[in-house]
Amino acid sequence: MSAQYWTPAVRPGLVPLHPLTFGALIGKPFAALRHNPKVLFGFAIVIQLVIAIVTLVVIGVVAVATFMRMESLSPSSPDFYPVMWGTIAINALVVLAMSFVSLAFTAVMQGVVAADVGSAALREKAPLGRLWQRMRPAFWRLVGWSVLQALAAIVLMLVIGGIIALGVMAGIGGSGEGVAVTVVVGVVLVLGAIPLWIWLSTKLLLVPSVLVLEGERLRPALVRSWRLTRGRFWNTFGVIFLIGLIMNAAVSVISVPLSLLGSLLLPVVAPTGGTDDATELVMAIVVSTVPQLIVYVLQAVAIVVQCAAGAFIYLDSRMRYEGLDHSLITYLERRDLGAAPEELGDPFAVDPERAVSSAPPPRQSPQNAAPPVGWSAYPAAQQYPAAQQPQPQYPAYSGPQAPPPPPPPGYGGA
Repeated sequence: MSAQYWTPAVRPGLVPLHPLTFGALIGKPFAALRHNPKVLFGFAIVIQLVIAIVTLVVIGVVAVATFMRMESLSPSSPDFYPVMWGTIAINALVVLAMSFVSLAFTAVMQGVVAADVGSAALREKAPLGRLWQRMRPAFWRLVGWSVLQALAAIVLMLVIGGIIALGVMAGIGGSGEGVAVTVVVGVVLVLGAIPLWIWLSTKLLLVPSVLVLEGERLRPALVRSWRLTRGRFWNTFGVIFLIGLIMNAAVSVISVPLSLLGSLLLPVVAPTGGTDDATELVMAIVVSTVPQLIVYVLQAVAIVVQCAAGAFIYLDSRMRYEGLDHSLITYLERRDLGAAPEELGDPFAVDPERAVSSAPPPRQSPQNAAPPVGWSAYPAAQQYPAAQQPQPQYPAYSGPQAPPPPPPPGYGGA
């Protein structure tokens, strides 16, 4: 066999090129943060700080401007209550608008993390510029997906609140039993909305990864996520639930003592309230803001880990249902052999013949039967030319030995 047709087995990287176990799905998102901390961790912190500063400035300026207008009006003035309700409505709209801005930044974070995990599957450690280039075509679709989630939550809350409000108003005109029944119905609706929201968010968890790595539009991405999580709901929910539980516990363990420490130190560093002395004012600001900054850092880590978990679940589902691990190994082998980028193509492109459909998912093989790292999806006839196919060597078979012929007459052997 010629050496030019041989390549060493693909080295294992951050993303194992075989279906992942439940433990790997929990541990690999934390490893993704260590794999590219300069991009993911730094970018997430910057995003969190920008969101906090912009939100604080905009809401603060609008609140000061609107409530200062109310101070010029007397409560006995006929314009007082219209101005008050208008002020409340303006501030509520500003808070809602800033929430949508925050969702846009979160969408950017989801796209960058999905692009980074996709690059890690190809044994690459991409800089932020390359990740942004991979994510940029899907930017507005990611924003639309985040806004769609927010609108769905708002509509769900308005529907439940409207049903409760109508029931209470109808019960007030009748009897107290009607109000009690309305309250019970409201509680049942809220309790029913929680599992509904969890189910939908779990089934559609893979939408950001599909948008970024496959370049799909929003509606096909919804369908793809729904099909890829079929038969994997509890596994997906368990991973997201445990990671969220771990991160929330870490944030609480660190933020609560820091908040208590800050509240205890504030009277010590600023006994006069921080208004009489510039030093006391500075110390009071430092003591108040440092715990909040640490909480922002932890929240940035939590966002990165949770987004990475969704990307790893996406890769695992495609490996199990569509043989993505074979496509990735083939891509890496051909790249190591020196194939040009235009010849390699997109390793995350969906093969219509192997893509999951509306039919039930294929039966999964046991975990220990997953193809090992370095196993190629190419059959032997495609790996080597026909002239160089290794041929088995067998010893020549002569059959049973026949007895020697009799000597001719008169042969004495001399």
